[in-house]
Amino acid sequence: MKLLGYASLGRISGQIAALVIASIVALHAIITASFLLHRPDQPQMDRGPSPLATAVRLLGATPADERPRLLADLTSAFPSLGIEELPRDFVPAGEAEGPHLRGLHHVLGSSYRLFPLPDRNTAHRIGIALPDGAMIAANAPPERRPPPFWGSPWMMTLLFAVISVTLLGVWAARALTAPLSSFASAAESFSLNSAATPLPERGPEEIRFLAKALNRMRERITGLIDDRTRMLAAISHDLRTPITRMRLRCEFMEDETQRSRMLADLDQMRAMLEQVLSFLRDDRRLAPPTLTDIATTVQLIVDQFADMGHKATYIGPAHALAMVRPDDLHRGITNLVENAVRFGSEATIRLDADEDRIVIDIADNGPGISDTDKRHVLEPFVRGDNARNMDNAAGFGLGLSIARMIASAHGGELSLHDRLPHGLIVRIELPGLQQARPAA
Repeated sequence: MKLLGYASLGRISGQIAALVIASIVALHAIITASFLLHRPDQPQMDRGPSPLATAVRLLGATPADERPRLLADLTSAFPSLGIEELPRDFVPAGEAEGPHLRGLHHVLGSSYRLFPLPDRNTAHRIGIALPDGAMIAANAPPERRPPPFWGSPWMMTLLFAVISVTLLGVWAARALTAPLSSFASAAESFSLNSAATPLPERGPEEIRFLAKALNRMRERITGLIDDRTRMLAAISHDLRTPITRMRLRCEFMEDETQRSRMLADLDQMRAMLEQVLSFLRDDRRLAPPTLTDIATTVQLIVDQFADMGHKATYIGPAHALAMVRPDDLHRGITNLVENAVRFGSEATIRLDADEDRIVIDIADNGPGISDTDKRHVLEPFVRGDNARNMDNAAGFGLGLSIARMIASAHGGELSLHDRLPHGLIVRIELPGLQQARPAA
């Protein structure tokens, strides 16, 4: 029963076995048909000398007194044969041999004898002794050269069989791998978004089983993340009430220094809760991208920071269209500019946009990040080294993580680069308008 299960056409093993068997059957059918058409077991040597052999046998069967008239008729009807009667006192010199005479020997039989003619001018002619002793001369049949190797019937048959089986194999392999290709494309776009289309459960049995397993795994992971988000949201909601009460109590503290410190700690706690919830909320429920002027968005962010007293500069075109989620992009760039003005005295935002690629560089003149820490600071809740993270209460290590997730959600990427002589460049690369439109 297990063997029958492997041979089922619904499984990949059964389809591959069927492909191999079909290829073998097709190859044998082509070779058999070629064998029946060519019949190499039948002698085909009489194709070349057939007219000469027929004329010679006709002369041999004709009485001697009627032979001159028949010879004259054959000469006029078949001048290319060059048949003429030899004198009776002509003495044959040996036997005429050669590959081109084997067919004539085979057809005429042992009662006829072939011999060469000694005259140099008649090197292409042979003598033939008839059964009654009479002798005639005729043009020797042309020497048939064997067909070239590539032109032989068997080679043509083999070549045709190989081409046919190859085309059959390519077509069948494409039919077998089509479900795998579609499954790989669907798995590549695998998302935890609850509105995303599940993986297609079609194709061979193994592919359907794997698709079902991945769909169930996605449902379980989505459920776990939803439960985590709801739990953290509940904790945040419950913590806001005691934080508010503590703020009210701090207002009645007489010591101004202690009151300001307590209020700063409470503000930090509230900001931490809001950033954690912002990191967890709506990351998997993405709005559809829209045609947005990202140059205007970046200039707006620069103006907002300039109004707050920070030194921020924009370098780039006045307008640049792209298919993006404007709120998410605004949020990600804002996080990066906040880091730039926090760890440096100025921030420079440079925009380069074309049809294929959009690059946004946020540069600062701060202490920068070491090459060792660059591999870690993009993770959630990981902050830079002590040189860059001068104020431990300044952030929670979520700004870069949120920006990187937003870039990935747009089909782009976020990377960190050194700025000379010092500082950091955070680069966001997004697909251009030409590449983003088909995806949208």
